Amino acid sequence: MTASVASPTLAETLRAARQRLAAAGIEDAALDARLIIEHFSATTRADAIASPGRVLDSAALQQIEAALSRRLAGEPVHRILGFREFYGLKLFLSPETLEPRADTETLVDMVLPFVRKVAAREGTCRILDLGTGTGAIPLALLAQVPQAMAVAADIAPGALAAAGRNARLLGLSDRFETVESDWFAKISGRFHLIVSNPPYIKSTDIGALQREVRSFDPMLALDGGGDGLEAYRLISAGVAGHLEDGGRVAVEIGFDQKTDVTDIFDQAGFELVQAGQDLGGNDRVLVFRC
Repeated sequence: MTASVASPTLAETLRAARQRLAAAGIEDAALDARLIIEHFSATTRADAIASPGRVLDSAALQQIEAALSRRLAGEPVHRILGFREFYGLKLFLSPETLEPRADTETLVDMVLPFVRKVAAREGTCRILDLGTGTGAIPLALLAQVPQAMAVAADIAPGALAAAGRNARLLGLSDRFETVESDWFAKISGRFHLIVSNPPYIKSTDIGALQREVRSFDPMLALDGGGDGLEAYRLISAGVAGHLEDGGRVAVEIGFDQKTDVTDIFDQAGFELVQAGQDLGGNDRVLVFRC
């Protein structure tokens, strides 16, 4: 008679996953291992501390193994999980959306006081997000300001589907509208705030991006043209026809684009009123008014 092999415990599975990812040179191996195992075993950090000897069933182990294989092949952990947190909100991803990242929370932080001020004065604040992706920016603002409403535009149907799903799951769909539009092409009406995290990577720099970015983020959301500034020219050219008097335009930028983007908006008749840096101290957000 042969002895049966005991199933691995939660602690053993976590340790083995961490070691495999670290050996492969995966950055943040410990965090990625924890996120994968917690998600596919339906456990928490508290479980790992209080019940490290918990035995995982075969179904969970199979899912964990499949996820680890995907991560070892270069797929970002949040693509594997299918969601990412942004501004305290759980946002589901699709192949046609960028992963919302912490740097973009800088934009929300910078415009939130303006949205609250307008909503208090006008009873609402109308927001337009160009290239919405998951809907991260407008949904974060709507969650913070109950009087605000948003139109989220994107050229990718899959992105709009993801944004609409996120709005429904967050209970914000009654104040959130999606529009398939190439920048302003299908947009009507005027807004107090226009925001965008547009593609701003130079076409020639795409190949030098991290594998997790260049192979899994949608190219439409990355490639900003020859000099990385194409989207800003399009936005600055069309924004005046859709901005309320006293309104604001806020855009995320590349770390070295502050001067160039400011010049583009200045030539279109807009004044820089605020500039913000991300968590790494890089220029990341510019806010303009007409």
